[in-house]
Amino acid sequence: MEDQTQTDKNPVPRESFKNRFTKFHDKHYKKLLIIPLLLVLSSLVYMGVFYSQNGDIIHKDISLTGGTSVTINSQIDSSQLKAEISGKLEDVNVREISDLITKEEIAVIVETRSDEATTRAVLEDFLGYKLTKDNSSFEFTGSSLSGNFYSQLLVALLIAFALMSVVVFFQFKSFVPSIAVIFSAFADLLMTLVVVNLLGLKISGAGIVALLMLIGYSVDTDILLTNKVLKRHDKPMNRRIFDSFKTGITMTATSFAAVLLSLVIIGSFSTILYQIFLIMTIGLCFDVINTWLTNVSIIKWYALRKEK
Repeated sequence: MEDQTQTDKNPVPRESFKNRFTKFHDKHYKKLLIIPLLLVLSSLVYMGVFYSQNGDIIHKDISLTGGTSVTINSQIDSSQLKAEISGKLEDVNVREISDLITKEEIAVIVETRSDEATTRAVLEDFLGYKLTKDNSSFEFTGSSLSGNFYSQLLVALLIAFALMSVVVFFQFKSFVPSIAVIFSAFADLLMTLVVVNLLGLKISGAGIVALLMLIGYSVDTDILLTNKVLKRHDKPMNRRIFDSFKTGITMTATSFAAVLLSLVIIGSFSTILYQIFLIMTIGLCFDVINTWLTNVSIIKWYALRKEK
């Protein structure tokens, strides 16, 4: 009876969540690599199939393929308009423009790969009146100019990725940590492209710029993690990982909240900003997976082997 009373007065303290998670991670961190690796492999397969079907890695809008963009300053049923002209014009996309304050529709933008004369004739036939400078505006981009612009953007993206890789190698001067950071950034871009393609989003030059921005966002937390784990030895490894996680996830969450809020508030009024914020939102979600499953597991594995 006395023993029971003594036990009740001095209960055994429950193990903290941090300690339980540390034990779990120590035991399964290599297995956790399977999740991002499966995502990367399935993404590569999807992109291979997508490229064989479309001849490119993305759906491009007319700014990258060439074509005609028409802004009609009138309230028009966009779904009816698209249904009527889709069979007469090539690769049609119709978007509404609304007033920022009243949310009232003020114009419609029609994008098509057809030439300006054909587009004008089809639209005037549907509307029943002539399109003039007072009620509309036309912009035509040649396919060769758009193709060159697209090629230059892709080259810029490849150069940015290459320069990022050089900086990472220079920073760590070690193969495995550098490859881990580069692989995580590559996985962010790859998975983001897969989701964008699944959504059927037609990428413009602004979308390529968003991918360039994503490279910078991707390596931030990876470099933070790698530096803390490999270059600081004042604390146990799991403590270093946990500290970098708190800092890194705060950075990502702050960026994600700002980008998502911008997507909701501003995205509906600008297709350019909508693309940028949407791609950044998707990319930041994948960055959490690729940093805290992929990179942390590789770095932990490497550091433990190095200590031995």
